Amino acid sequence: MAKNEEAVKNDMFGFGDKNVAFAKYFIGTNYLNGLVSPDDNIDVSVANVNFEPGCRNDWHIHHDGFQILLVTAGEGWYQEEGKPAQKMHPGDVVAIHEGVKHWHGATKDS
Repeated sequence: MAKNEEAVKNDMFGFGDKNVAFAKYFIGTNYLNGLVSPDDNIDVSVANVNFEPGCRNDWHIHHDGFQILLVTAGEGWYQEEGKPAQKMHPGDVVAIHEGVKHWHGATKDS
């Protein structure tokens, strides 16, 4: 069993299904549970994304607003271009501004 596996699989927002729709943007496997989707009344999307150990997404930029990472379980990494990677733990929050090139993902054993 991977480090923190029980906490990640049983977190309060639900583990989700294998994220096949966006798999081409990730190295490794992740799971997506959509919590709020944009509709006519709200212009925001909220999702719980769980990463298998070592999974990360590619370098990317959000051009249509910001992204907020809320770490609820496990351990991960976040890095902005030109800055050192920072390790994330449950309770950490990262606000990523529009236009900032970055990546994020799980540690190799969590």
